[in-house]
Amino acid sequence: MLESIFTGSTLATISSQETLICIGISILIGIIISMTYKATTKASSNFLVTLALLPTLVHTVILLVNGNLGTSLAVAGAFGFIRFRSMQGTSKEIISIFWAMVMGLVIGMGYVLYGAIITVVIAILFILYSKISEKMLNKSADRKLKIVIPENLDYEEVFNDLLKEYTDSATLKKVKTTNMGSMYELVYTIRMKKDKKEKDFLDEIRVRNGNMLVMLQRYEVSEVEL
Repeated sequence: MLESIFTGSTLATISSQETLICIGISILIGIIISMTYKATTKASSNFLVTLALLPTLVHTVILLVNGNLGTSLAVAGAFGFIRFRSMQGTSKEIISIFWAMVMGLVIGMGYVLYGAIITVVIAILFILYSKISEKMLNKSADRKLKIVIPENLDYEEVFNDLLKEYTDSATLKKVKTTNMGSMYELVYTIRMKKDKKEKDFLDEIRVRNGNMLVMLQRYEVSEVEL
């Protein structure tokens, strides 16, 4: 049931019907991978096109090397470095590239049904794990607090009492000057106390900083981190 559909071992002995089946399935798998990535992550159209075409390209390489698996793996592996030759990719980009390459390899060897089944299973797991991860992040108690204050305020002391009253923990992560050095921008990682309201906390900060910028948001891992 899951055996290869190829009756021959080289391109010359593979029938046109077998080739067309593999091309069609690889295109369909590429679309599924691309749409799965789009459903779980913000992505550029260029990268989505890359994911959609990669299984077909790798499948073609596998066929052209006439069944020499070692050579085909070496050539197909080069595709994985093209996307990252000038910049680091995210973990989801790397796994998606690898996923597309593996499926191209599987289809190129003629295991069409097996490749289709694995693609569907991985797509379901990809979406499921992404949703679980997002929910866990949303439930995280950590928040990022950004405050802009005038330069005449002592940023090391001005909010200490409020942070002690409203948070279980607060760490000053970054300080930088802004507006030609006339203001400080403070970035904290905080964890609110369960019995305290965020609005009350922000209102008191606004009183201290003269109603300048105050921003409280979910703490997120940078997109470029793996």
